[in-house]
Amino acid sequence: MSDVTRTKHGRPVHHWRRDVVELAALFTAVAVADTVANSIGHGPDGPALLVISAVVLLATAGFHIWWARRHNHAPPSPHDTGARPPAVAEQAGPTTSAPPAESSPGPSGATTLWRMRTTVRDEPGSLAALCVALAGRRVDILSLQAHPLAEGTVDEFLLRTPEALDAAEITRSISQAGGTGTWIERADAHDLVDAPTRVLGLATRTALDAAELPLALRQLLGRCTIRSLPAGTRAVGRGGGGGTAPEETVPGDGVLEGTVLRLKGPEGEVISVERPYLPFTPTEFARARALVELDTRLGPRIPRGQDVLTLPEGNSITLRRADTADVGAAKAMHDRCSRRTLSMRYHGPVRDADRYLCHLLSPRFGRTLAVQTASGRIVGIGHLLWDGDETEIALLVEDDWQRRGIGGQLLRRLVSLAVEAGCESVYAVTQASNTGMVAAMRGLGLPLDYQIEEGTLVITARLDATPGGSQLPPREDRPARNLR
Repeated sequence: MSDVTRTKHGRPVHHWRRDVVELAALFTAVAVADTVANSIGHGPDGPALLVISAVVLLATAGFHIWWARRHNHAPPSPHDTGARPPAVAEQAGPTTSAPPAESSPGPSGATTLWRMRTTVRDEPGSLAALCVALAGRRVDILSLQAHPLAEGTVDEFLLRTPEALDAAEITRSISQAGGTGTWIERADAHDLVDAPTRVLGLATRTALDAAELPLALRQLLGRCTIRSLPAGTRAVGRGGGGGTAPEETVPGDGVLEGTVLRLKGPEGEVISVERPYLPFTPTEFARARALVELDTRLGPRIPRGQDVLTLPEGNSITLRRADTADVGAAKAMHDRCSRRTLSMRYHGPVRDADRYLCHLLSPRFGRTLAVQTASGRIVGIGHLLWDGDETEIALLVEDDWQRRGIGGQLLRRLVSLAVEAGCESVYAVTQASNTGMVAAMRGLGLPLDYQIEEGTLVITARLDATPGGSQLPPREDRPARNLR
């Protein structure tokens, strides 16, 4: 029998009152047993009854010992041991206690990935309160990034939650735990890559191809609209109605204004990035500026791969990437094209066609493919242009080389580049009478949307429904779809 009931400051505490009670009970039990033994012992069956009583007492004692040992492995409750609650719960405080675990994975264990961003006070225990709230909802925190601000901290989470737990419940729990300005959206497996690895991968893509800079910025910053404006102009925020304002330059280190950031591009242009649903943090601004500085230092560059194709009549042509070094050859092709062909392509005065080439061939604004004959003459050009948060496709084939399948080959490879870039759709602007372009778009085998106004036809192809017979990269080979 132990008279130690609990500990105080690490030392056992003895209670003499309990000891006196136990001794009194013992003497009472001995007196009662002696009286019963004398009464039974003098009877005719006394000895037999005493033996039976002894056996029953031994059996009872044995059963009690077995029962006590069997149930002695359960951990004592905090009330019995005097143990303190976990430290993280203390940090959370009484006003941010976690809600009950109402949602748990179903029988199949199905889960959902979420990206969440919330702002908390910059003080000890704020992050712990969020973690306790998420734990109460059976939410697994896969990654966490902290973006310090002048006042408070923006915490960005990648979460795995039970499938039955929706965004509203998560947001409500975070709000009860002290989070403000919470934003949440579905994530996919590509978000499982940690931030340093993702940034290094984007830097590698930018180093290999100057046309990758807008795509890398989109993948780095999420859904956003990216525009490149001539030097001496700036983007006007959404509150100003869009457009540009002249005679204002961007300093070399850029400008961060809430949901808009502006950076000086490699050729002196202004790169404007807008994300109206979520303000940029200084950390995101620094990462974007580092990518632009890398692109500026490396200068214009494009991959030099090429494909050799054989046309139905037996002639061989070469498809390769083009850049501003091909402006002279492209102007020579313009001189060989008819006025009708140029007007079909540029939708404006034919005499201005040459002015567009430096912009169109610059890898800063997209990707260009050139069709070159065995003699080195360029007879076709196709452009994949980054137009804000959309992607445009444009084709031009010299008159003497039309109706040989060159336009279809150009278009198919441009769409493949768009798929590799993670674009969800591409659009082409042409005239309603341009049956060749319409036929080439239909030949992709993709869902198409047609919009026509005053003779101008806009054809949009959805890339998220690429069929297996279209010779485009299969869906499982596509990169992350959060570049738009």
